[in-house]
Amino acid sequence: MEQLSTIGLDIAKNVFQVHGVDEGGNVVVERRLRRAGVLDFFRRQPPCLVGLEACASAHYWGREIAALGHEVRLMPPTRVKAYVKWGGKNDRADAAACCEAVSRPSMRFVPIKTPTRQAVSLLHRSRRLLIEQRTRLVNAVRGHLAEFGIVAPKGTAGFARLLGETETSPSGALPAVARDALMALVEQWRETDRQIEILSARILAWHKHDSDSCRLATIPQVGPIVASALVAVAGDARRFKNGRQFAAWLGLVPRQNSTGGKERLGGITKAGDCYVRQLLVVAATGMIRRIRTNPALFPWFADLLNRKPPKQAAVALANKIARIAWALLARGGTYKAPQTA
Repeated sequence: MEQLSTIGLDIAKNVFQVHGVDEGGNVVVERRLRRAGVLDFFRRQPPCLVGLEACASAHYWGREIAALGHEVRLMPPTRVKAYVKWGGKNDRADAAACCEAVSRPSMRFVPIKTPTRQAVSLLHRSRRLLIEQRTRLVNAVRGHLAEFGIVAPKGTAGFARLLGETETSPSGALPAVARDALMALVEQWRETDRQIEILSARILAWHKHDSDSCRLATIPQVGPIVASALVAVAGDARRFKNGRQFAAWLGLVPRQNSTGGKERLGGITKAGDCYVRQLLVVAATGMIRRIRTNPALFPWFADLLNRKPPKQAAVALANKIARIAWALLARGGTYKAPQTA
């Protein structure tokens, strides 16, 4: 049997498919493995190139297989899909596509996260989920009370006033059965809010002990939440050639639809991690009020606000912040404010 040089691995929960080829591209092995036998299979193979899609549990299997001496590369599923053979999708076709795609020189790869970076990402994802649940609970309470004629202004202060009116409203305005149902939602809202504060404190504690995250926090409008999320997602920033590639990886560059030598640019591509992109845009939006009182903070942004709508200017500033973050992660140092002429 010829020696394997490249292996495509289609991962799942319990059933895994292997597709291996030799140096000449000839198929050597096509095998279905159970979960317990995956590491035993790769332990018996000589060091080779292993490609798999960056989907659920891919970072775990990437770390485990790489520890056995193999070179593991994770690939975005959207890029692997182009190499699936015509005739339908199945495990064998997916494994063969991974084997073919991982050897392409133009393929883009996803860095394997360390357990620490993956844990920080989990903190952020859990916090985001709880924030969404808290928002749904607030909207539910507001909507139900509006059916009984009890309304309040928007915002946290308005919701607190709404809760006070709910607890002290006369029984004629709010029946006891409705009050019991609403108080169950209110208690869940309070517990969710408490859990969000706990996760935020954990993120802040990790941020204080990570040098990269602390350096990113020197950028205006970048706090512990944004800085720690960027560090957890970016990985090794030196894999990007420049800051524009990093901003494009986050989906903060215009989408092109050019042909015939005519450039047509649309909205941003919205590729990459939507959570980090959302954090950057929200942080940039908060700069609008600051820049109007202190234009020297970002002179070019103050000029941009005079020419463009605020939302477009905020997206442009988010792109700028992403480029600055790449420079600090790839080259070291801290943020230095631009010198005015």
